[in-house]
Amino acid sequence: MIITTYAYPRAALIGNPSDGYYGKTIAFVFDNYKASVQLYETPELCFVPSSRDYTTFAGLSDLDKKICNYGYYGGIRLLKAAARKFYLYCQIHGITLPGRNFTIRYESDIPNRLGLAGSSAIITAAMRAIFEYYELSISNEEFANLVLHTERDELSIPAGLQDRVAQAYNTPVFMDFNREHMEKYGYGIYQPINIPENLNFYVGFRTDLAEGSEILHSRLRDDYNSGKPDVLAAMAEWASLSDQMKQALKNRDAATISHLIDRNFDLRCQVCAGSISDKNRRMVELARSCGASAKFTGSGGAIIGTYENEAMFETLRSTLKEYDVDIIRPSIVR
Repeated sequence: MIITTYAYPRAALIGNPSDGYYGKTIAFVFDNYKASVQLYETPELCFVPSSRDYTTFAGLSDLDKKICNYGYYGGIRLLKAAARKFYLYCQIHGITLPGRNFTIRYESDIPNRLGLAGSSAIITAAMRAIFEYYELSISNEEFANLVLHTERDELSIPAGLQDRVAQAYNTPVFMDFNREHMEKYGYGIYQPINIPENLNFYVGFRTDLAEGSEILHSRLRDDYNSGKPDVLAAMAEWASLSDQMKQALKNRDAATISHLIDRNFDLRCQVCAGSISDKNRRMVELARSCGASAKFTGSGGAIIGTYENEAMFETLRSTLKEYDVDIIRPSIVR
């Protein structure tokens, strides 16, 4: 029997990048793209490489393109890290596994290193497959933590819980990373919410802006740990924006949603200016010049916002296309 599992890209609607700093966020996953994993029983434990793991290239330009898109290490490391973390999880919890092995492979068309949680999607899909293979269950809260610690402990990737929570729940989630609750339970207060279908969201990205989230988070973490007043104030405001967004979604208040999205990015510029490249900033500016709202979906490379009508969407599409930005309407997983 072949087990097939999926995980989807994540878009941070509001609150980022406060999720690793006891803040509040709202995020959702969308199924325009996906990471898929196949797993089946075999005599030996085997990890099958995908196209981003190849070591043979058409030439130096092809090598350069692949490294820009996928980094130096591809995706096999994500599968290995997921498998090892699963094994350690079982040891810690006294779970005895049957003596059988598997072969695992993955594919992903999620635009990589653009703040869409493409790497955690591969780990999430792999974890789902392994848990299913061994007929084990785990709560969404624990599952999100396990994926996060796979990235942090096994791969030394600085990251927060937001991406993994959205991918674990597979529905829009309001996340309150309340410090007291986090320190007591190890996870935040998560509430699945509804995003009305008649709201007009878009996601835009350009692959030549690929940059790992560790670059932003390393700088922000230093400022946060040193207690910089403007950073601490920003964390509090991002939390407030998330509360306001939750209510605006409930009220189907498109104007307020648009305003909150813009404010989220403007606040980011105030405290993270050195971590925002001119090309990334230009992408937001162009979207706003069309009348749309815009902010990063994650740490850069992709944006999310709202538009008013079809005419504005077509203007947005044509304007950003000249800047090599692809625009999609996210199909939100609900």
